[in-house]
Amino acid sequence: MSEKKPSILNPLIIGAAVILAGGLLAYLYLKGAFSDATSPLASAKVVPDDALMTGTISTDPNAWSQLQQFGTPEAQAALSKGLNDFNKQMTAESKIDYAKDIQPWLGSVMFAVLPSDTNQQNQQNLLMVVGIKDKISAWNFANKIKAQLKTQESDYNGVKIAETVGSSNKTFSAVLNSHLVLSPQRKSVEMAIDTFKGQPSFANKENASPMLAKGMDIENSLVQIYIPEYGNVLQKLLENNPNSPALPPESLAQLKQVKSLVMGLGVDNSGLRMKAVGKVDPSLIKVEYKPAPGKVVAQFPLETIALISGYGISRGWQAVVSESAKNTQFQQQIDQYRQQIKTNYNIDLDKEVFGWMDGEFAVGAISSNQGVLAPIGLGGAFIFKTSDRATAEATLAKIDAIAQTNSVTVGERNIQGKIVKEWRLADQQVWLGYGWLDNESLFIALGGPIIDVMAINSNPLDRSPYFQAIAGSLQKPNAGYFYIDMDKTMSLLNRYLTAAQNNPMPPESYAILNSIRGIGITATQPDASTSQVEMLLALKPKTGK
Repeated sequence: MSEKKPSILNPLIIGAAVILAGGLLAYLYLKGAFSDATSPLASAKVVPDDALMTGTISTDPNAWSQLQQFGTPEAQAALSKGLNDFNKQMTAESKIDYAKDIQPWLGSVMFAVLPSDTNQQNQQNLLMVVGIKDKISAWNFANKIKAQLKTQESDYNGVKIAETVGSSNKTFSAVLNSHLVLSPQRKSVEMAIDTFKGQPSFANKENASPMLAKGMDIENSLVQIYIPEYGNVLQKLLENNPNSPALPPESLAQLKQVKSLVMGLGVDNSGLRMKAVGKVDPSLIKVEYKPAPGKVVAQFPLETIALISGYGISRGWQAVVSESAKNTQFQQQIDQYRQQIKTNYNIDLDKEVFGWMDGEFAVGAISSNQGVLAPIGLGGAFIFKTSDRATAEATLAKIDAIAQTNSVTVGERNIQGKIVKEWRLADQQVWLGYGWLDNESLFIALGGPIIDVMAINSNPLDRSPYFQAIAGSLQKPNAGYFYIDMDKTMSLLNRYLTAAQNNPMPPESYAILNSIRGIGITATQPDASTSQVEMLLALKPKTGK
């Protein structure tokens, strides 16, 4: 007889294989190999649909570690102290080691803001949704907590809710498959359970699913915020705040035209960067978007501390006038301003003030320790670009005449070929001046030293390494800039604090502010229904002790 060979179809072998495979699959499942619990969309499926907004906090240590490349030694010490104090507090209360007890199973963190309970208006209703990437580690952590803290379990809709009593408050929690939900209010956890069982979720909201799936494209994302119904959310928040004034119906209608908002905060080589994208009803945009040419920045000097620029004041004013027709009270106020200016100064507000301001504009604060500005350390300047120089000059002539009737002497001065009008007070101090930098650029300066630096401007702001580092990385083209040089700002602050001989600012706060290089903000409008904002908090590179 021939020897009988074992068959791979032997029932015992098949059974053993099934058991081994099943055990492996069960282990991988418990370790989170097949779970999508870490995605925002998955977490949002257990958030009730009446949540006002949600946000995610990164659990990636690599993203957070990027912050270590920034900061002065004092700022690094202040941050380290804060983290150490937090860890000591956590250890003292529950003997929890984040790296050993939480990090191994923590997959994601989402927070949701729910409508406040009518009986608890002053208490924020928050729901935390934690994605579990390793159920074995999470189980071990839960057992450790149970042994250390007072817990009580109860059943709701077939799910156990654990009530944990800490040193100062209560926390309610429940495990929903691959998610842990927590809240200081039991009702919020019950709503999450109902959602898990089939009730409508935040992920079902209009625009929410693609928003959650895509998120905000930002390097080393730390925090993301999702508001799919921005107008309605803002209305509810105002209604729930007893201190908020009642908004007129027209304003509420405009709020509801803002469809959604998503924001992201991340860290890159320049510092902390925030981006936000809002979807709006195109009818809400009353002023046609035109990118600012960006030329006005070069007309400000290197000594500029802060700057705000934009484009088309006249178009903005026309939009305000058009909207005022829908609000009787607002229209009456505008008509009153028109009448007062016309009666007192014989100036047409629409034509002679705003009408010629049709180009790019900017206003800036400029450092100076000379002349009349020495006590305060700074002055200011405006630049208006116009296609109607004749009207602008006629308006300025009227204003000069008005000033002369109020003990102001108006004279002219030639500064390197530029004719500048100057206003002098009785003490002969020049406190205001204006002139034309070119055929379309009018500058108005506050303080004699600022007049000179604006007229000459041998070191323009756009060549500044600080401005280039802060504003140079912002999206272009754009509607204009908001810019702050924090080194110059802190220099002024130090001066005021020294003069006052009193520093009310805590050392930690001062250290953090001193580690900021500058702030830059800009906005764009890619299409009629999309508005984008980008902000950079530029941080100083880390330095040695």
